[in-house]
Amino acid sequence: MDDGDLMAEIDTHTQNLAARRPLSPHLLIYRPMLTMTMSIVHRITGVALYAGTLLLAWYLIALASGRAQFEVASAVFGSVPGLIVLFGFTWALFHHLLGGLRHLIWDQGYGLDHPGREFLAKATLTGGIALTVLVWLVAFLAG
Repeated sequence: MDDGDLMAEIDTHTQNLAARRPLSPHLLIYRPMLTMTMSIVHRITGVALYAGTLLLAWYLIALASGRAQFEVASAVFGSVPGLIVLFGFTWALFHHLLGGLRHLIWDQGYGLDHPGREFLAKATLTGGIALTVLVWLVAFLAG
C-alpha cells in the first residue's frame, strides 16, 4: 500500500463519517413554539427600548432647551407617525417588563412545565397588549 492509497482511504472514511453525523439544529429544523417566539420578541423589544430611550432623551433635552425646541419635539411626537412610534415604545416597554418577570418566575423554579411555560408566554403577550391599551386609554381620557 503506498501513500496515495492511504490518503484515499482516509478521505472516504471522513466522507462516510460526515454523512452519518447529525445536522446541527437551526431555525429551519425546530418547529416554532410560542415560548421560542416570545424569547425572540423579548430580544427585539430590548433593542427597541434602546431606540426609544434615545427619543425620550431627545424629548427631555428639548424640554430643557427652550420653548422652540420643545415645540418641535412635541410636534414630532404629536404627529400620527410619532404617536405610532410612542404606542410601539409603550408596548415594547410593557412586553419586555413582563418577559423579565416571566424569566424571574422561571429563575425561582416555577412555571417550567409545559402548561406553565405556555401560560406565562400567553400572559406576557396578552398582558403587554392590555397594559399598553390601558395606559393609552387613560392618557386619552385624561388628555
